[in-house]
Amino acid sequence: MIEAYKGLKEAEGAPAVITMDGVSFGYDPEHPILHNINLSIPQGQWVSVVGPNGCGKSTLVKLLNALLPKSEGNIVICGHQLGEETIGTIRQCIGMVFQNPDNQFIGATVEEDMLFGLEGLCLPYAEMEERLRTYTVKLGIEQLLSKHPGELSGGQKQRVAIASILAMKPGIVIFDEASSMLDEASRDELLRILQGMQAEGQYTLLMITHDADEILASDRVLALHGGGIAADTTPQELFRNAELLEKCHLLAPYPWRLASELQSRGIRVEVPASEKELIDTLWPYNYSK
Repeated sequence: MIEAYKGLKEAEGAPAVITMDGVSFGYDPEHPILHNINLSIPQGQWVSVVGPNGCGKSTLVKLLNALLPKSEGNIVICGHQLGEETIGTIRQCIGMVFQNPDNQFIGATVEEDMLFGLEGLCLPYAEMEERLRTYTVKLGIEQLLSKHPGELSGGQKQRVAIASILAMKPGIVIFDEASSMLDEASRDELLRILQGMQAEGQYTLLMITHDADEILASDRVLALHGGGIAADTTPQELFRNAELLEKCHLLAPYPWRLASELQSRGIRVEVPASEKELIDTLWPYNYSK
């Protein structure tokens, strides 16, 4: 088991919207998948959840809105302790975008699909229309409203799935490997959406991911291993820790790996914040003396 990192500062002054205290889960109590999970996530933070396949990442996030029942411990979401009487309230606080957006579609058209979730909130018709207009514009899917979900590309499906969730105005949005089935262009598009959501400051984001660029864009990383939290750290510290990367079955971003290889060959290059920064650093070496 990798020793957990200490001293990661939470967003200054932001209240915790997710708290887990001594939480465990297992289909067989004798062999828990997760045990003694303790964490606190403040409002507005973007958290990447990483780890090898089967380590309990999806299980962890499904405990937050009782899609799976905890075996023991306490979970508090937006000030509400999770229990049978609070499940309905808590589920209105949390939106989830799954790996395969096809699993989320209900309606025969994009418009019907978005309105289905809003009708479940028992909103007035005028409010539903306003939210439909606002979030289709925000996600750039106005032209898709009359289309059947089966007509959409992978990137378009994810935009619709995200718009449907955001229209319900949850404070917490969970992405369960939402980019794993997308091509590179669609992944870049999803990353821009996430960065826009973070810039608004009203969303707390949890993202299960193996993508280095998504991890690097987040504020914080929770690494799961062996049924517990192996590390609670920053993306930068994660990518500097070769042992932790190996445990999580992750690769550092390409600019980081290239910079490391150059350093091993005696070329003094600082770890870059982006690929552009690395290119700018290396460009002077292109000139012969």
